[in-house]
Amino acid sequence: MMKPFAADAVFLDNGKRFEGTAEIRALLQEMVVDLKAIFTPDAVRHEDGVVVLEGPAHGDFQVSPIRFTYRVGLDGDAIKTMEVSA
Repeated sequence: MMKPFAADAVFLDNGKRFEGTAEIRALLQEMVVDLKAIFTPDAVRHEDGVVVLEGPAHGDFQVSPIRFTYRVGLDGDAIKTMEVSA
């Protein structure tokens, strides 16, 4: 899951900021892997220079399923920024 992220990537998760691969890896371990979260995008578009993905996620968390929006900023083939909101 970490391969697409740039070394200096920034991940914004509901107002919390995670910078660099170590912080992003810890976040993804806790919020995706440990909770067995699966995101299934059902809408994709380009908006203001970022890729926007929307769709439901389900897993081992109370409000499953929940709808998420991901805004992904790219630098070449690498993810430079990612912002997620529910």
